[in-house]
This record gives sequence, C-alpha cells and structure tokens, in this order.
Amino acid sequence: MQPGQVQKQDYEYERHGIGNVFMLFESLAGKRHVQVTSRRTAVDWAQVMKALSDEYYPEAEMIVLVMDNLNTHKPASFYEAFAPEEAHRLSQRFEIHYTPKHGSWLNMAEIELSALVRQSLGGRIPDQDALAMKAQAWANDRNDEIVKVDWRFSTADARIKLKHLYPKIQV
Repeated sequence: MQPGQVQKQDYEYERHGIGNVFMLFESLAGKRHVQVTSRRTAVDWAQVMKALSDEYYPEAEMIVLVMDNLNTHKPASFYEAFAPEEAHRLSQRFEIHYTPKHGSWLNMAEIELSALVRQSLGGRIPDQDALAMKAQAWANDRNDEIVKVDWRFSTADARIKLKHLYPKIQV
C-alpha cells in the first residue's frame, strides 16, 4: 500500500470439503439417478452399480453401460467391494462400453452432470447433505419432465470425428 492508492485485498479460496456425484442416466427414458458420496473410489463405484442392478433395474436381464474410462469403472472393482460370489453375479449383470479416451463428450451422463452443475449447483454448497439434496431435487425435476438428451451426433459424424479409432486395412 502506498499513500494515494486504493487498498487492495487478495482473495484465497478455502475449500471446506469435497463431494462426488455419480450420475446414472437412462437416455431413452429420460430417467436419471444421482448418488452423492464423499469419495470416488472403486468401492464407491461398485456400490452404486449394485444399487443400479438391484434397486433400480432388478428385473433387467442385462444392463448396458456406456461410461468413461476412469480407473475405478471396471468389473474388478466389484471384487474390491464384495465377496467373490456377489462380485461375479454383479459383473455378469453389466455389458460395459467405454467412451474413447478424451471422448467424455460422447457420454450422455457427462452431459447431464454439466446440466446439474449449471442449473443447480451454482455457488458454495455448505456440506455433503446439502449437495445430495440439491442434486436429488434437480434429478427429480428432470425425471418428472422426462428430459432427454437431444443427441445429434450421427453415425456419419462418428466416422469422420473418430476416424483415428477405426482399424487401418492394408490392401
């Protein structure tokens, strides 16, 4: 500070905790489920997948998942969280398809997470319970309105954009 100059004050962000939001999104039905956890570990993911299997879709023969390549999003996570018999049962319930690396924009759950943040999670959230309440209220509203993702990415677009992922055939 010097005489005749405006006083300046520096701001330092202070984090008071963290939370993780798992987003489960059934795009064709416009249904989503959110689950807030304090961490994002393999065990947390496995428990969310068990809820998807046994609570949300217990009658489904097979549950098809499209998700990112996060290191915890693997069938091996079931074996970290559950006894071998249960882990095997759960691993058989899912058909998993991973989006390409750096292709999270292909993942509709990521689109929904973006909408959640923009529409509901502005500003500071005091604690994990408040985060869970806000996220669940948002999901309930979107589910009641049956909001679907307006997916405009066609097969032709994929062939152009993802050309580097297709095998090269030498003749």
